[in-house]
Amino acid sequence: MNIYQYPLSAGKNFTSYEFVSLGPKGKIKKLIYFTPTDYPNLFNLAFGDESPETGRLDDLVISNNGDSENVLATVVAAVYAFTDKNPDAWIAATGSTDARTRLYRMGLTKYFDNVSNDFIILGQYNNAWEPFNIGTNYEAFVVKRK
Repeated sequence: MNIYQYPLSAGKNFTSYEFVSLGPKGKIKKLIYFTPTDYPNLFNLAFGDESPETGRLDDLVISNNGDSENVLATVVAAVYAFTDKNPDAWIAATGSTDARTRLYRMGLTKYFDNVSNDFIILGQYNNAWEPFNIGTNYEAFVVKRK
């Protein structure tokens, strides 16, 4: 993946990351959290803008800062960084909306050859998990470092 990635800043436990998106709408602070679930070694990936009002992650806002490929590449860089520190972790991700899930699926499809060398990628379809297949409308994704 030869796409510019924004510089990432990691939290002290490497479960949170932040970076700044740069584009026509200015500087927008982005947050990424890897949160443990009730299942051993399964983490939820949460991603969005930092709300200027609350300082919390907002995964519903639409920034449209003209740099979506760079932003997604930076999120992928955070997944690499997190799994460097947590090699047994499975990471679950789904969009906060159907449109965002579609965007993530398109990104996985576009860069599948790159990321599939390093990750096991599963997609959820009709409430069942299967190896990621290009062209399937998955509802969610789970990845694990090989």
